[in-house]
Amino acid sequence: MADLAGRAVLTASLVLLFGFAALLVIGTPLMVALGLTGTFVLLTNQLGIMALPTNVYAGIAKFPLLALPMFVLAGLVFERAGVAARLVAFATSLVGNRPGGLGIVAIIVCMILGGISGSGPADAAAVAMVMVPAMAAQGYPKPFSASLIAAAGSTAILIPPSIAFIVYAVLVPGAAVPSLFAGGLVPGLLAGLSLILPTLYLARRHGMGGEGRGEAVRPVWETFREASWGLMAPVIILGGLRSGAFTPTEAAVVAAAYGMFVGMAVYRSLSFRALFEVMIEAAEISAVVMIVIALAGIYAHAGSTLGAFDAFAKWLMATTQSETAMLLAITVMILIAGMLLDGVSIFLIFLPILIPIAQAYGWSMVWFGIVLTMNIAIGQFTPPMAVNLIVTARIAGVTIESTVPWAIWMVGAMLGALMLVSFVPELALFLPRWLGYPV
Repeated sequence: MADLAGRAVLTASLVLLFGFAALLVIGTPLMVALGLTGTFVLLTNQLGIMALPTNVYAGIAKFPLLALPMFVLAGLVFERAGVAARLVAFATSLVGNRPGGLGIVAIIVCMILGGISGSGPADAAAVAMVMVPAMAAQGYPKPFSASLIAAAGSTAILIPPSIAFIVYAVLVPGAAVPSLFAGGLVPGLLAGLSLILPTLYLARRHGMGGEGRGEAVRPVWETFREASWGLMAPVIILGGLRSGAFTPTEAAVVAAAYGMFVGMAVYRSLSFRALFEVMIEAAEISAVVMIVIALAGIYAHAGSTLGAFDAFAKWLMATTQSETAMLLAITVMILIAGMLLDGVSIFLIFLPILIPIAQAYGWSMVWFGIVLTMNIAIGQFTPPMAVNLIVTARIAGVTIESTVPWAIWMVGAMLGALMLVSFVPELALFLPRWLGYPV
């Protein structure tokens, strides 16, 4: 009888894992694949189908998730308000016309916008609309520009506020949003700054940019005055969180309200109609994410009830006795997943398996979340299936294939930053520890 029960559990676990993968392969939407697989396993194994509505609701009835739609709205408002163009002008006045100068400008602007939007594709799209034409005028190949902006845009999910960190905190006990926000700052800066080296090398090698090319550089003070409203956004968000003036959820509301004020009263680039359209788009994006999270609750309930996730985690740990080998294996797995899926989906699918492994090795869940997020960030611009790269290549009017020779340099640079954070955990943990947050 015990053997029969064991075989039944094994069969159900295989259906849960491989059935889900099969649905994805045939093109089933992620949310549908999660819900269908989990429901089928619950039904066929009599695992309490009446708990299904409760799990759907419990998946999204979490206070930190209230911040998600507001940060999405804030990012879209700042994107449409023309903040990116003013930040580009300011960064250009700082860097000047030199080989690789506009490439460095693109990196800086992506990192600043990342401190507002929290979304890699949104960050990359906003910067690409402004930077690709300007870089083309200075002799930068469009495939290079698309690759660089896609890579720099991926830092948005590391530099706080980060939508990926909010979802991770909801799913992982012991990883608070303030700890993740503080911990992601230094790795996010390292990831962005690592891109400067290949940018300067490739610019000098291929003659990109330099004196006498492009428009005259405007005075620093003039561009700073115009960009100061946008530069204040990350200061307000992070300063408010650190001072305790507001929670992460309240910070999201403040960011959205501040963006509306800047767009409508200061820059006057947002009309009421445009704001209404932005709100609709933000609601649609947030609804999709929330539905995925809700239906993932069914999948997680089925897997945890069967014991499938714990069994798979134990099998992975049995394959190697080396902590380093396990960390590298997880890195490769999440990097490949990042080429195919967004960060939220990856967390929902893989965390039930990875959390027991991290706990078994005694890893900090804050550091582990940051390492996973860095992997996802690299996957966002690694060909062939890279969401950021798809966005920037479309804006630049080039094919994904043409970006590969350039993107591989960016991947190599950011992998170096990832290895540094992976094997020197204090790079991610010293700031939250210094600020008094649990790690």
